[in-house]
Amino acid sequence: MNKQILRLALPNIISNISVPLLGMVDIAIMGHMDSESYIGAVAIGVTIFNFIYWNFGFLRMGTSGFTAQAYGAKDLKESVAVLTRSLSVAFIIALLLLLLQSPIGNLSFRLIEGDEKVEALALQYFLIRIWAAPATLGLYAFKGWFIGMQNSKTPMLIAIVSNVINIILGLFLVFYLKMNIAGVAWATVTAQYSGLLLAIIIWIKYYGKLARYIHIKDSLQLKSMLRFFIINGDIFLRTSCLVLVFTFFTSVSARYGNTILAVNALLMQLFTLFSYIMDGFAYVGESLTGKYIGSRNKTMLQKTIRYLFLWGIGLCVSFMLLYSFAGKELLGLFTNKIHIINVAQDYFHWILLVPLAGFAAFLWDGIFIGATATAAMRNAMFIATIVFFAIYYGLNHIIGNNALWLAFIFYLGLRGLMQTFYANKAILRKI
Repeated sequence: MNKQILRLALPNIISNISVPLLGMVDIAIMGHMDSESYIGAVAIGVTIFNFIYWNFGFLRMGTSGFTAQAYGAKDLKESVAVLTRSLSVAFIIALLLLLLQSPIGNLSFRLIEGDEKVEALALQYFLIRIWAAPATLGLYAFKGWFIGMQNSKTPMLIAIVSNVINIILGLFLVFYLKMNIAGVAWATVTAQYSGLLLAIIIWIKYYGKLARYIHIKDSLQLKSMLRFFIINGDIFLRTSCLVLVFTFFTSVSARYGNTILAVNALLMQLFTLFSYIMDGFAYVGESLTGKYIGSRNKTMLQKTIRYLFLWGIGLCVSFMLLYSFAGKELLGLFTNKIHIINVAQDYFHWILLVPLAGFAAFLWDGIFIGATATAAMRNAMFIATIVFFAIYYGLNHIIGNNALWLAFIFYLGLRGLMQTFYANKAILRKI
């Protein structure tokens, strides 16, 4: 079982580490400009796109769960139909985002307040990067499908290629052509379309024989689409809560001033690093849980869950040690501004608690998605989100920015606790 988990997890980890690089590289490049306003602007821009794209994360997660179950049941026709549905929905949503970019941008900047210079730079970033929407959402569908088909190497390859392009082109446009924040935005757009093109080429080369199962009319039948939207509706609501918390986090950080905005943005990069590595194992949960539910193998399902949590505990301890002994050095990778790093030390203890509070929530997310047990996952998120806001508003006037971090830690921990409570009924009884 460990070999099987690592075979799927390692490519996912590499892929997931490279995913946040689209934002992390932008922040790192801007962190070496002559003003901290660039850091804040990219932080706001990245948060806006998280707000947009995370709401449509069901295009990856739902696709993964449905595809894995079809794979376990050896139903190739249904697996192709899942991809067809997901891509169709992805491109319709992308078209709407492009058409509505002005009102979306205006609403976003009303929700997230920064000073005039920061907002002007963030708007410039937004109006360029929004044109990557078709590629970004299309990649969600392809990534979910590949993971469901027990193929984690292809998403890894796509992510590596995309991010190498993003890094090289970003450095070239910013430091050679002096395009500043526009440069990092155009680099990200180019990288996303490069990734989509590579996904299509790989699908044609290795899965082209499945093209005979493509029947758009059958794939989009009302009954099939209804189940697709019910499951993905739960994921959408769950993800909306997630996005609400993260957007609120950045919005409140901006109200504390540019220094705290920059500090919290940098500290959240360490959370992002942890989360994407944990998601590498969560994706294993999606793949194997869906596979064993599809094949009706309860013994292997229970074994998968047990082994995933052993890996989760090991990663939790490893990250707490890493952040304890090398936290300041990690922050130095994102900025050379000593005063920002010094202020960050006052809040660094919260980052040390993130692995302990959060690892179970990440693993259960993957397991619940693979089982398409989305209602229980949604309910756990609802409860955790309510507690997050209750803690923040209850303590904000007393401890300020520390209240934001305390609420965030409780939010992570409660998600894992509630999903543990729901697990037996929502997952094991499905077989």
